[in-house]
Amino acid sequence: MADRTRRVEVALRVAKAGATVAMDSYREEIATETKSGPTDLVTEIDRNTQACIVELLGESYPDEPVVGEEADARKTVPETGGAWIVDPIDGTSNYVHGTRTWCVSVCSVIDGECVAAVNHFPALGDTYVAGPETVTRNDEPISVSETASLAGATITPALYGHDGPSDDAAALATIVEQFGDVRYAGSTQAHLSRVASGAIDVAVSNVNHHPWDTIAGAYLVEQAGGTVTDLNGTPWDHTATSLVASNGVLHENALAVVDEALDR
Repeated sequence: MADRTRRVEVALRVAKAGATVAMDSYREEIATETKSGPTDLVTEIDRNTQACIVELLGESYPDEPVVGEEADARKTVPETGGAWIVDPIDGTSNYVHGTRTWCVSVCSVIDGECVAAVNHFPALGDTYVAGPETVTRNDEPISVSETASLAGATITPALYGHDGPSDDAAALATIVEQFGDVRYAGSTQAHLSRVASGAIDVAVSNVNHHPWDTIAGAYLVEQAGGTVTDLNGTPWDHTATSLVASNGVLHENALAVVDEALDR
C-alpha cells in the first residue's frame, strides 16, 4: 500500500510540473502539426511537456517504462511490472484554440492494472486524483451521480457510424431523443473525469482510443463507484476498442440506446 500511495504522490507532482510547462505557452501563438487527421493536432508544447514528465518519472522510477503519446515513448502497456501512462496534453485542439478544457494525464499501472491516476486541468483549476482508497477533485471526495432516468441524464457521445457523416448524425439523433442532455468537451479524459465527479452521467465512445486517452479516466470512474465496459458490456480494459462509462445505475439502459444508435 505504501508504494501505491507513493505512486499517487509522484503522479500528482509530475502532472503539475508538466502543466507548468504547458501553461507557459497557453494562449500564445503556437505552431501546430497534424497527425491522423486535420483535427488531430500536436505541438512542440506537447513534446516538451511529455519530456519534462518523463524526466521526472525517471528520477523516481528509473526502471519503469513510460507509455506516452509523443516522441519515442513506448506505445503499448506492458503486461507485467510497473509502468507509467502519460498524455502531456489531452485536448490539444482545445489548448491550441485557447479553450480551458485540456489536461495533463499521468497514471501508474502494475501488471497492466491502474493503481494511481491524476488528471490535472490547470486552466480550469481542477485536479482529479485516484488511488487505491480515495478519489478526489481538488482534495474533496467525489462520486458518480445517482441519476436513474435516461430522460434526466447527461451523456457525452463520441459515436461514429459505419457510413460517414450522415450515419454519424443518425446515431447522434437517437442519443438526443432518449437522453436529457448532450455535452461534448473535446477531451476524453475530461469526459471521464466528469463522470467520476457526477457532472455528467454517461460517456460513450466507439473510437479505438490509445491507452493514454483513457486509462486514468476509467480508473477515476471505477474508484468513484461507476461502471466502465465496452459496447458489449464486457468489463473494460485498455485493449478494448470501445468504452462506456456511467454512474452504474444507467449502464444497461445506456448500452441499449447506444446499440440502437449504432444499429448493431
